[in-house]
Amino acid sequence: MPSITVFDKARLPSRNSTLGPDRAPHRSYYYAMGLSQEDIARPFVGVVTTWNEAAPCNIALGRQAQAVKQGVARTGGTPREFTTITVTDGIAMGHQGMKSSLISREVIADSIELTVRGHAYDALVGLAGCDKSLPGVMMAMIRLNVPAVFMYGGSILPGRFRGKDVTVQDVFEAVGKHAVGDMSDEDLAELERVACPSAGACGGQFTANTMACVSEAIGLALPYSAGTPAPLEARDKWAEQSGEAVMNLLASGVRPRDIVTRKSLENAARVVACSGGSTNGALHLPAMAHEAGIDFDLHEVARIFRETPYIGDLKPAGRYVMKDLAEAGGVPLLMKALFDGGLLHGECMTVTGRTIAENLADVPWNDAQDVVRPVSDPITSWGGVVGLKGSLAPEGAMVKVAGLPSLKFKGPARVFECEEDAMAAVQAGKYADGDVIVIRNEGPKGGPGMREMLGVTSAIYGQGKGDKVALITDGRFSGATRGFCIGHVGPEAFVGGPIGLLKDGDTIDIDAEAGRLDVLLDADELAARRKSFSPKPTQYPSGTLWKYAQTVGPAEKGAVTHPGAAVEITAYADL
Repeated sequence: MPSITVFDKARLPSRNSTLGPDRAPHRSYYYAMGLSQEDIARPFVGVVTTWNEAAPCNIALGRQAQAVKQGVARTGGTPREFTTITVTDGIAMGHQGMKSSLISREVIADSIELTVRGHAYDALVGLAGCDKSLPGVMMAMIRLNVPAVFMYGGSILPGRFRGKDVTVQDVFEAVGKHAVGDMSDEDLAELERVACPSAGACGGQFTANTMACVSEAIGLALPYSAGTPAPLEARDKWAEQSGEAVMNLLASGVRPRDIVTRKSLENAARVVACSGGSTNGALHLPAMAHEAGIDFDLHEVARIFRETPYIGDLKPAGRYVMKDLAEAGGVPLLMKALFDGGLLHGECMTVTGRTIAENLADVPWNDAQDVVRPVSDPITSWGGVVGLKGSLAPEGAMVKVAGLPSLKFKGPARVFECEEDAMAAVQAGKYADGDVIVIRNEGPKGGPGMREMLGVTSAIYGQGKGDKVALITDGRFSGATRGFCIGHVGPEAFVGGPIGLLKDGDTIDIDAEAGRLDVLLDADELAARRKSFSPKPTQYPSGTLWKYAQTVGPAEKGAVTHPGAAVEITAYADL
């Protein structure tokens, strides 16, 4: 049995809702829910999940939450379960619903903050299963700064189609094949039925699994907890242990901002780069840093990406999915390779109460696997995701280079004012080899919401044109995107960035080796165009999308919506 610490609630936030005669009405609510006097006297631990029936990513989280609650209760806490929203990218993709995706990250963080503040919880365990919910939950933990443990809900099992493992990426690309007659209606229907055979998030090193790796690398999740696929009951073990771990953190006083430091953010960025992870990592890591009051922007992330070898042979560029990584040794194996290569800060604290170096001390290297290579024998000597900067992107841009046959591209711009226009042209074949397809007005403010473009990129790839054209946008790309696709171009078109000044035929020069993204126009021409520039009118003059557009900052800083911990007077945990 785990040891049980007796806590003095007079020193915890829940004193505000449970102690003294004045709180008799508050306690009456807890008695109404079946709590005993002893339960109310213990620390209150929020157990938040993004459970819903929107997608397989989240469907197993309700079960896992029950296991977390058992771990909390067994070690002297009183768990209080609640849920928050998600927007699932695989279903929101390719239509106006995708504008909700990135905004949901802020709503998730804000709603967790409000729930914890409103009910005076002392600690937090957060479970998430889809792209934006992972950073959203971790952002809330850092913002509140109560002892907290994160746990990923787990990835989906790979599907099987004609004797090969497949993921949802294959279905998106099949749409492109179908559009040019390379796949029949019957084959497409068969593929869509078998591609996603279980609960869990997309199996490749797309955004969900990228941020799951981040959760371990940054120290907010227990080692190995990110790897086990969602439908396996073994996940319940990690859930119980996460509940126990948060009580240990409450006893020791270790908080998220003791864990999330500049060095731990650098560790997380290295794991994203070495695994060929999603370009969205360059959006979410700055946002998480912002919650801790640390200036760690896209350019800092890009610098680390460039310095980090690519060693994880994971989809979409590689051969394997998260299940394979888990069987090979999990995220600790990736971290072991980096640590042995001198590329991790081993002194960083984690939710185990031990440092990264201490956690990795007993992790064996697995010679029987080829999912992860040692740093001395990388797939490439620099990261699978790199940053670009230049006259077309003064505030930077991101591109996933893992698997690209060439790191340079030059061609004429083919400009579209939104994703739908670009998709219609691609499906009709109205583009040429050598074009640089430009999709603008999809940035954080201009979208609003900075949509991902997996539908367009997959259609291009499915048509066999993945290495024939490039694509740039002030929006984003899915972690499943392949090809020469550059996102996060800043400043965005809506605020008058150079991408908003482009015309069809302008020559765009991309050099990922040199980290450059330029338009071959002189400064005078750009200045002249800027004089006549006006932003595209918004189609969302009210509601949540309008509200987001009023407050969101640039992608360069993580597309955040509030000033962050740098100006904070008192963190919630210290009230």
